[in-house]
Amino acid sequence: MSASSSTQDRHVAVLGGSAGIGFATARLLADRGAAVTIGGRNRDRLEAAVKELGGSARGIEVDAEDVSALRRFFSEAGPISDLVVTVTRRGGAGPAAELADADLTGAFLGKSVAHLRAVALAMPTLAADGSITLVTAGSAQAALPGTAGLAAVNGALEAAVPPLAVELAPRRVNAVSPGVIETGWWDELPADARRAALDEFAGRAPVRRNGRPDEVAAAIVAVLENGFITGVVLPCDGGLRLA
Repeated sequence: MSASSSTQDRHVAVLGGSAGIGFATARLLADRGAAVTIGGRNRDRLEAAVKELGGSARGIEVDAEDVSALRRFFSEAGPISDLVVTVTRRGGAGPAAELADADLTGAFLGKSVAHLRAVALAMPTLAADGSITLVTAGSAQAALPGTAGLAAVNGALEAAVPPLAVELAPRRVNAVSPGVIETGWWDELPADARRAALDEFAGRAPVRRNGRPDEVAAAIVAVLENGFITGVVLPCDGGLRLA
């Protein structure tokens, strides 16, 4: 841990911090000297994550789609220096002509709306020199068949970043847009289908592989620590958007 790290002694809240990219981010922040409070909806997974993080890490059970629960999360977390939002909900994938309204609406509520609501509710306790980093998805920019719904959900969130950066200044607002990252998000697919999908995406990416949660975490922390970056959506996708 570097004593000069700009996260040293800061208090960072990570919504969705009990698994995947969120947990990798919380771990990197803790390693760099930050006090970390993570939020997640699965109590057992949350407790396991806090135990693994160790130190002063705290966990607060929260469903980011529940306004009352989100409000309680920020109240219990207390004053925070920075906010990272990684929450999402499955849904929105598939041929555009076959997307069900309920599926698409749920995807918006679980991602775009949840992120914007978290930003709003964090304002009373977020430091004046603080930052907000949202985690979107590469589907916002990658023109791949079957991802129109995902592109709409994540594109809407990315479009909000510049106006938020201006409106909430001097607080900084950015987003990191991951490509295909090998996390538990894929576990709902049968093993053979999961491997086939991941291999196909890896073959498309210029770097010829998929990403790891720790690589996205490094991008998130880099944006969080750099006080001269705001209003930016940073791709972390191995170049998949170019394929």
